Amino acid sequence: MKRVLLFLLTNLCVMLVLGIAVQVLGLNQVLGANGLSLSGLLAFAFVMGFGGAFISLLISKPMAKWTTGLQRIDGSPDATHRWLVTTVARFSAAAGIRAPEVGIYEGPPNAFATGAFKNSALVAVSTGLLQSMTREEVEAVIGHEVAHVANGDMVTMALIQGVMNTFVVFLSRVIGYVVDKLVLRNNQEGPGIGYYVTTVVLDLVLGVLAALVVAWFSRQREFRADADAARLMGRKQPMIHALARLHGLDPGEMPKALQAMGISARPSGWLAWFSSHPPMEQRIESLRQTPLQ
Repeated sequence: MKRVLLFLLTNLCVMLVLGIAVQVLGLNQVLGANGLSLSGLLAFAFVMGFGGAFISLLISKPMAKWTTGLQRIDGSPDATHRWLVTTVARFSAAAGIRAPEVGIYEGPPNAFATGAFKNSALVAVSTGLLQSMTREEVEAVIGHEVAHVANGDMVTMALIQGVMNTFVVFLSRVIGYVVDKLVLRNNQEGPGIGYYVTTVVLDLVLGVLAALVVAWFSRQREFRADADAARLMGRKQPMIHALARLHGLDPGEMPKALQAMGISARPSGWLAWFSSHPPMEQRIESLRQTPLQ
C-alpha cells in the first residue's frame, strides 16, 4: 500500500508541476479565435510529454529508495555486502563508469538499476535474489544492471517516453479540433464537446499504442544488457544460468516506477506486448546466439 500511495502521490506532484509550468508559460492557450495554434500546441505537448518523463527520471533514485525501503551497503563491514560492492565496482570499472551506489532491499528475487546519470546511479539487489542464487549467478545479474547504467538506458527510456507522450498529446488535440470544427461543424469561438470527447478518447487509444512502442524498446534493451553482462564476465554461462534460475522463481511485483528497470518480470498472453521484459526463453536463446565480443 505504501508503494502504491507513493507512486500516486509522485504522479500527482508531477502533473501539478507541469500544470503550473504550462500556465505560467501561457502554453495552454492553444485554441482561440484564429483556430488551432500548431506551434503553441507543439510547445504545450513538448512540455507535457518530456516534462513528466524527465521529472520522473530525475527523482528515480530517491523514489527507488523510498518505495523499496532500500539499505545502502557502501562501506558496510558485512562480508556479503563488501562482496556486492566490490563486484559492482569491478564491473563498473570494466564498463568505464563510476561505481553506482549499492543497496539491498527486502523482497522476492529481483534487482534493478536506476538514476538520471551514468556516474551517480544506483544498483540494488533483493534479499530474495541473494538467497535464491549462487554467487556467480548474482554476479551475472549485477553485470546486467551495471550494463543498463553504462548503456544509459534510463535516459534512453525517458527520451522515448517523452517522444511518445508528446506524440499522443499533439495528435489527439489536432484530431479533436478537426472532428469538432469540420465533422461536427462547431462554429463557436472556443472548443465544443466534440473536441473534448475526441481528445479524451484519443489520449487513451494513442496512449495504449505509445505504451506498445515503449515496451518494445525496453525489451530490446534487456537483450543488450544480457549480452553486455556476459561480456563483462568474459563468458555467457553465468548469465544464462542466472536467467534460467530467474525463470523458475517468482520475481514478485516491483514498484511501478521501477518495473522497467528490474532484472525479471513475468509477461504472459497478450499482456506480453506491454511488458518491459521479454520472456526468459527468448532472452536465453538470444544470448546463446550473440557473439561474445
